[in-house]
Amino acid sequence: MNTFTTLFLVAALAFAAGIAQARDLGPDEALKLRDAGTILSFEKLNAAAIAKHPGATVEETELEQEYGSYVYQAELRDAQGVQWDVELDATNGQILKDHQDN
Repeated sequence: MNTFTTLFLVAALAFAAGIAQARDLGPDEALKLRDAGTILSFEKLNAAAIAKHPGATVEETELEQEYGSYVYQAELRDAQGVQWDVELDATNGQILKDHQDN
């Protein structure tokens, strides 16, 4: 095997491993996790995100499993029309990331 082929295979495997580390969870799986008490209710998670930006509205949400943790992503729009991306630990509502969407 030549060096180029080896490098290509290593890169492809690293890319595939990165993809496998995060996956979107569907509504049925998310509801099961909530009902089992593994994650907080969506209402509590949305309230925690809005508390960071009072008066904002939730436009879109997503639940992912990343590296064994559950991450709730909320896309908010504040009263001035600014869009924010807020990521929370879905098990306790702790803010992990909060940044303005460009």
